Amino acid sequence: MSAAPTEKREHLYKILVIGELGTGKTSFIKRYVHQFFSQNYRATIGVDFALKVLNWDQNTIIRLQLWDIAGQERFGNMTRVYYKEAVGAFIVFDVTRSATFDAVIKWKQDLDSKVQLPDGKPIPCILLANKSDQQKQGIVTTPAKLDEYVKEHGFAGWFETSAKENVNIEEAAKSLVNKILTNDKQINAGELMDTDRFALAGGKTDPTQKKSCAC
Repeated sequence: MSAAPTEKREHLYKILVIGELGTGKTSFIKRYVHQFFSQNYRATIGVDFALKVLNWDQNTIIRLQLWDIAGQERFGNMTRVYYKEAVGAFIVFDVTRSATFDAVIKWKQDLDSKVQLPDGKPIPCILLANKSDQQKQGIVTTPAKLDEYVKEHGFAGWFETSAKENVNIEEAAKSLVNKILTNDKQINAGELMDTDRFALAGGKTDPTQKKSCAC
């Protein structure tokens, strides 16, 4: 007899794509989800989102809900609503405009203050140095400095990306999903341990122990 097919596990993960206006957040998502690039995008108003389905391995399907948060939303109270239940994020800056990199730390602080993993740690966040097909300026011209910056500010890593030339789009996304899956396993393992501890705490008393009486 043939073995019954293994039931596939499905995960739905919410990922934020944030950063200053005009850094290429929408282009990054369109390239990743639809393998499409256009020079003509209107600025995102508020929030937009797209769904990417990954056949991760033989037994796992991952659905990524990518939330494209408008660059002008950073100081709005709505970001707390947008960030809710996110498990990973990309912060995008434009390598041709140093000012968009200067704003990265504000986005990271905003993110870390408004959403955390169940254990209280920050959600994994990858920094994208986007538009790498164009003339670079600032820190991105010295990768070693960007390595230091990423470690210092608690990023999960960084990639030079080009939505136009399709450079490092898949690689960046795969890296973030790997981090999310690792956190998921650790959180689930922790929950199982808590369940076991609860079962032990609520288990039967040792029959050899004499009961004390307060009468």
